[in-house]
Amino acid sequence: MLLVGCGDIGLRVAERLRGRVTLMAVTSSAHRLAELRGHGVRPLAGNLDAPDSLRRLAGLATRVLHLAPPQGEGWSDRRTRSLLVALRRRRLPASLVYGSTSGVYGDCQAALVNEVRTPRADTPRARRRLDAELSVRFTGRSAGVRSSILRIPGIYGVDREGGTPRARLQKGTPVLRREDDVYTNHIQADDLARACIAALWRGRSQRVYNVNDDSQLKMGDYFDLAADLYGLPRPQRVARSTAQNELPLMLLSFMSESRRMDNSRMKKELRLRLLYPDVSDGLRGG
Repeated sequence: MLLVGCGDIGLRVAERLRGRVTLMAVTSSAHRLAELRGHGVRPLAGNLDAPDSLRRLAGLATRVLHLAPPQGEGWSDRRTRSLLVALRRRRLPASLVYGSTSGVYGDCQAALVNEVRTPRADTPRARRRLDAELSVRFTGRSAGVRSSILRIPGIYGVDREGGTPRARLQKGTPVLRREDDVYTNHIQADDLARACIAALWRGRSQRVYNVNDDSQLKMGDYFDLAADLYGLPRPQRVARSTAQNELPLMLLSFMSESRRMDNSRMKKELRLRLLYPDVSDGLRGG
């Protein structure tokens, strides 16, 4: 199996598969070689921004998990296209799983969203992800690869760097007042790793899966819940009209979209039973 983008989630996948399959990972960082080997992963030199460095990947793996983000600018994902061109040079993998983002849906105005909804990516970041999805699905259809797309919301975990709201709560960053607030979706890091593995073996051809837990919380309620669990003050509530002066642009972009994701297909087809179906379970101890 080939891991492309072997960060926190990739390493969690590797630990779960260690000793069961041969694991390889693409890396352009010499300082990561020992870390990858320590997780039972064979590092392969390669850089998604240097297509010629990816030639050796062709025909190496029967399963590929692609979790690498797009480059930081533009409307298309050149990195994913370079990877797919390299993989097509020789025998293609039997299955290919791409970790996308729930942001491709855009603002759904709090509607319950399943995978048949037409994406309406509103930000350059989400549009690059959607472009990558289209490239992966085209490869699946045209080359007979069983490709799966995972649409992933906010990832959290008490053992993940920055994986809980504690630091933000300690800073006293405000949230929107209830009448202006938006629904957000979450997945615990270990559950996401398990979903990646399930998709590699059980995902249906050219299939999209929402990968999220069962919680249906507005953003402010999520932070209130975390504050209560950690014994910290609940964040101040502010009106959307004044939030632009008090909150960073990245956070404001998340507050401009509201949706509730339906995870029924993930549970039925991937047969994934969540370890942390509710954020209150996953945040304890963080």
